[in-house]
Amino acid sequence: MALNEAPVEGDGKRRWIAKIMKSAKSQHKLCPYYDKKTQVCFLKVTMFSQQGKCDREGKFDGCPLFTQFLEKIYDDYTSKRKALPNSFQDIVWSITSL
Repeated sequence: MALNEAPVEGDGKRRWIAKIMKSAKSQHKLCPYYDKKTQVCFLKVTMFSQQGKCDREGKFDGCPLFTQFLEKIYDDYTSKRKALPNSFQDIVWSITSL
């Protein structure tokens, strides 16, 4: 980056999302919020209160719902000035410990 260039807004957010996505892919073959039996996306149910089947067959790499979920987590942590989770498992543990 040149000296006169301003940092890109959201660059840290995109890097963190990519890091968490990589962590999730190393731990899960299919989206952890996808039910194989019914093909329901639990993110769609919880975030948008819509009942619907996953149109990506459980593949979460590049899934807009999964990315929105991670963006929401990032915004929540940064607004509360908390340290960001280092892995997807840290996010799961923080959600289940509530």
